[in-house]
Amino acid sequence: MTHLGKLIKKTILYTLFIGIVFLSLYTVYLNSIVKDKFEGRKWDIPARVYARSLELYPGLSLSAKQLEKELRLSGYRKDKKSSTEGSFSRSGPRINIVSRHFSFPDGEEASQKLRLQFSNNKLKSITERKTGRRLSLVRLDPALIGSIHPKLHEDRLLLTQAEVPKKLKDALLAVEDRNFYNHYGVDPKGIARAVIANIKAGATVQGGSTLTQQLVKNYFLSRERTLIRKVNEAIMSLLLEYHYSKDEILTAYINEVYLGQDGRRAIHGFALASEYYFKRPVNQLSTAQIALLTGLVKGPSWYNPRAHKDRALKRRNTVLQVMMEQGFITKNQYQKYIKSALGISHRLSHSSSLFPAFLDSVKNQLQKDYNPDDLTDKGLKIFTTFDPQVQWAAEKALADQINSLNKKQAKPLQGALVVSRRDSAEVLAIVGGKDSQEGSFNRAINTYRPIGSLIKPAIYLTAFDQGYTLSSLLKDTSFTAKSSKGKKWKPQNFDKKEHGSVPLHVSLAKSYNLSTARLGMNIGVDKVLNTVRKLGVETDALPYPAVLLGSLTLSPMQVSQMYQTIADQGFYSPLRSIISVQDENNKALQQYPIRVDRRVSENSTYLLNANLQEVISMGTGRGLSRYIPSNYHLAGKTGTTNELRDSWFAGYGNNLVAVVWLGRDDNKPAGLTGSSGALKVWGRLMKQLDIGRLEQNQPRAIKWYWVDSKKQITFSGRCKNAEYLPFVKGTEPAKKQSCHAKKVQKKYNKNWLERLFQ
Repeated sequence: MTHLGKLIKKTILYTLFIGIVFLSLYTVYLNSIVKDKFEGRKWDIPARVYARSLELYPGLSLSAKQLEKELRLSGYRKDKKSSTEGSFSRSGPRINIVSRHFSFPDGEEASQKLRLQFSNNKLKSITERKTGRRLSLVRLDPALIGSIHPKLHEDRLLLTQAEVPKKLKDALLAVEDRNFYNHYGVDPKGIARAVIANIKAGATVQGGSTLTQQLVKNYFLSRERTLIRKVNEAIMSLLLEYHYSKDEILTAYINEVYLGQDGRRAIHGFALASEYYFKRPVNQLSTAQIALLTGLVKGPSWYNPRAHKDRALKRRNTVLQVMMEQGFITKNQYQKYIKSALGISHRLSHSSSLFPAFLDSVKNQLQKDYNPDDLTDKGLKIFTTFDPQVQWAAEKALADQINSLNKKQAKPLQGALVVSRRDSAEVLAIVGGKDSQEGSFNRAINTYRPIGSLIKPAIYLTAFDQGYTLSSLLKDTSFTAKSSKGKKWKPQNFDKKEHGSVPLHVSLAKSYNLSTARLGMNIGVDKVLNTVRKLGVETDALPYPAVLLGSLTLSPMQVSQMYQTIADQGFYSPLRSIISVQDENNKALQQYPIRVDRRVSENSTYLLNANLQEVISMGTGRGLSRYIPSNYHLAGKTGTTNELRDSWFAGYGNNLVAVVWLGRDDNKPAGLTGSSGALKVWGRLMKQLDIGRLEQNQPRAIKWYWVDSKKQITFSGRCKNAEYLPFVKGTEPAKKQSCHAKKVQKKYNKNWLERLFQ
């Protein structure tokens, strides 16, 4: 061999050696990527947000129509036979249902076959269909109302190896990789066989890549078509096959593969695709339905059964034909399956949340305890206080009133609404605007507007703490005070009149500005703001006089917290949207129990609540009587800001607290008072709900007296011109007087307070 030949040979060997070393090191590098990612957390699983579980019992205020709507929200399928989990049928006032097995925070709940009978918008009876046994309480699995997605907006439900149906494996292997259990990640024979099969069929019926290669491409690599990517794909496929079993790889593929798009949410894996397209678990699908999903692997958009029914049907039948040819189904089964309908369910999108305003509240509460990554990649289950029935009623009440007002005034009105439970501070519903859409501005949480007269209860509560009573006389006359930066502040009443000397309880009931502002100046604006903070509102507002008439800007959610504390007789409980959090294995991570803190004197709060009931019975809120009977003795307060820019109403009964805001996003005058706008929304809402007749626990120190506030006299009984009012014992008017006019008594009509507390 010549010297040149030896040099060339040496160069080739050296280059080959360098190449082998490089390839070895590169393989080690790829190996580390494969092992690190595949053995760690394989997927980012979004947190799933659930509504409250629906507890059914005889006597529950719920119609068959309302239950059907909630069942549909929960993904239940309407089926005449109602024989499989997650299905129901309805015949007039009767609903048959097969509930789903579900892991609740406090334990497992098995599936049950039930018959529910309704009458007069109430649940009359619950019967176990198999045994005929009557049941007193049943709990249904909660509706999934939204997800908190990772940045890529991928979503999936995971299947274990044991949960993968055999017919799904059969379909995948038949169409995508018939030699899966015999190759080592790359299958040259399979590639050649696929080319021949596709040529014979005149269409692409088989893929050339193995399932392992497809998994590597989707899971580890980008979709760019380059030589280096194909090399990486081959090497990583071999490595994956070396380290992991065939069943592990197949299960990973079944969980990873992309099968559709729901808005911004990417549908990954057969489990989620089954729920998305058929509203049922994958183990309940027929062979034909499995074939349809398998066919989507080739092109989820092209074969989308909702957008391209004919293409999807043809592709499904092709998959069934391949399954028949390979012996997975018989010829008779094939003939039967190709004649079946696609069976696609009505679309119910969960691309983010059906109720985005409430989801914002959930996120705000979660961010105090969890890192953002925990919410988007660990598959947390968030159980909330959300009540779909209350939400739908709130959305309708707000939209109906705004649409009615917009027709009359041609103004772009907007609104917000928050509903909570009085005894637990659970937030049941949040409406962020008249159109509850994903991405819309959440006015319930993010709009800060002057609250007008809604500040007044804090003023009067402070006054009670300082010794004022409901019969204390206030001067409702004009005055001038220095406001911020030395400016003069001269308030006036809404009716532009002065009312002279008025009893304190009348001043609040009628929402007089002059007497209220004088009272606030006397007790101290700083003390009023301190009371606002005690009621649960964080504010750094400065103690300017204008605060006394509502210049304080708060969100509807903050106002709701303030009135929640008042409604619960001075007990502060933080508004909460979450009950508990579980991990992906159903292990409890966090509980959110009720927290109660006595913030305000029970005596003062009792006096205030009695006064706020007068707002409804004879004051600015008396218009509620058009919606709710007066014997409910509701409490509340209207609020109106300068130039009629903002319309507010906050109120409560025994069960519920709700706050409504109406106005314009551009802050121009809405032309509405609290009574003519927000109160009507509130009334429309509560007319649909079980708000409950308001009852207060009367403190021992409170006693009711007949008094004449104008003359500051306490009577021994009922007298003409007397008012029946509660007092902390010893604070009633010192001057006493008997009353013996029986004829006067016959003419006297009991007021609502006397009827309630006599």
